[in-house]
Amino acid sequence: MRKVWMGFLVVWVNVFALVGTIAQAGEVVIAALGDSLTQGYGLTQENGFVPQLEAWLRDHDADVRLINAGVSGDTTAGGLARVGWTLEPQVDAMIVALGGNDLLRGLDPAQARSNIEGILQAAQKAEVEVLLIGMQAPGNFGADYKSRFDAIYPELAQAYGTEYFESFFAGLSDGQAPTNPAALRQWFQPDGIHPNAEGVARIVQAIGPAVLALIAGVDGQS
Repeated sequence: MRKVWMGFLVVWVNVFALVGTIAQAGEVVIAALGDSLTQGYGLTQENGFVPQLEAWLRDHDADVRLINAGVSGDTTAGGLARVGWTLEPQVDAMIVALGGNDLLRGLDPAQARSNIEGILQAAQKAEVEVLLIGMQAPGNFGADYKSRFDAIYPELAQAYGTEYFESFFAGLSDGQAPTNPAALRQWFQPDGIHPNAEGVARIVQAIGPAVLALIAGVDGQS
């Protein structure tokens, strides 16, 4: 009799293990490659962009896990340098939100374009779906610089067939990319550059549907 019960126990352990494997297989893992905006600079961990976005997605019935691959101060070159180890085997999709520090340093838009294209090529090679988040240059660099920089994101998104969202800060100004984020003081920390917890919540509400579309693309290939 004891052998019979042991046999049942082994069967049920195997069943539960199989169910757990199936549940794990349904989870979409997304790496968020970015800079301090992605990392959550100046905020408690739970109030950062990645944790708030993950919570929003789960509230909308997405079986998802986000990896925070944001590094404060990173440029597009920094993102390209580490995209290889960001794209670990378990990663199904990637959010790319880089370019703000290129703008702060006045770096050449052609170089930023090349770096982001390299990131998209790495994702394509790894068969990882991408959501590319745009960035707009301020006018103080001149009309030519702004035109060349602003065009990087929509053009590369179209060329590589990625999901695209026009601006990280769009949620702070009713869906329009703000020309002067620092003017929206109520949604920012005292530095006028990084959003506060309430600002991040608005950002997440705006970007969230684009991430759901990204997840749908992953599920469609499964």
